[in-house]
Amino acid sequence: MLFPVYWMINVSFTRDQDMRKSPPDLFPTHGTLHGYRLVLDQQLPYLGTSRAIGLGTVAVTVVLAAPAGFALAKLRPYAGGVVGFLMLAAQMIPGIIMAMGFYAIYLTLGFLQSVPGLIVADSTLAVPFAVLIFTAFMAGIPGELLQAARTDGAGTIRTFWSIVLPMSRNAIVTVSLFAFLWSWSDFVFASTLDGGGAHEPITLGIYHYIGNNNQEWNAIMATAVVASIPAALILVLAQRYVAAGVAAGAVKD
Repeated sequence: MLFPVYWMINVSFTRDQDMRKSPPDLFPTHGTLHGYRLVLDQQLPYLGTSRAIGLGTVAVTVVLAAPAGFALAKLRPYAGGVVGFLMLAAQMIPGIIMAMGFYAIYLTLGFLQSVPGLIVADSTLAVPFAVLIFTAFMAGIPGELLQAARTDGAGTIRTFWSIVLPMSRNAIVTVSLFAFLWSWSDFVFASTLDGGGAHEPITLGIYHYIGNNNQEWNAIMATAVVASIPAALILVLAQRYVAAGVAAGAVKD
């Protein structure tokens, strides 16, 4: 599983003339930083666009999904089970079908080739998943805490903001992690809705090194390595929150 990652790093330091050696070098004996210089010179705007799309997707996802998860878990709305089933069914829709629908809508609204358009599109993948995660996490919050808040005079919104959200930190981190990674690695929506735009994400920036008759594999792999670093760092920093219990230590038996 890790060998493709190793080979990506190896090729990113390999000279063009050594790219098709047989057998290939397991280590770049004549290493070069040419690919990384191209990344610094050409790919930073694409990385900035991907970061903006990722953070925007996280914000939209958490703002929409957290209240929805709280409502399904604790407020017991009418037909809440149907809503939960629809959220689950939404995960089954292929991304390319949604991309075609978004293309038709954005074409009419003049929303193509825009960062907000990609944020909205990526959020449609993240929000249903996030609602299910928040519902599962918030359902485990002891009802005694919410009842105590209501006894002290807190309304539904105050209870959600002051009690439920702080206890749902692990859920927020989990949802934010997946939303960011999905938007960071998205290619289907980016190529369909933003191809040729002024602000393209890094998944499209890589394709500037691929032509009909020539592929700059050194630069492609260097870009892939640099683009993988933020995702890897986020995974390392957030992984301990993902598996943590949302209500651990909230009450004593």
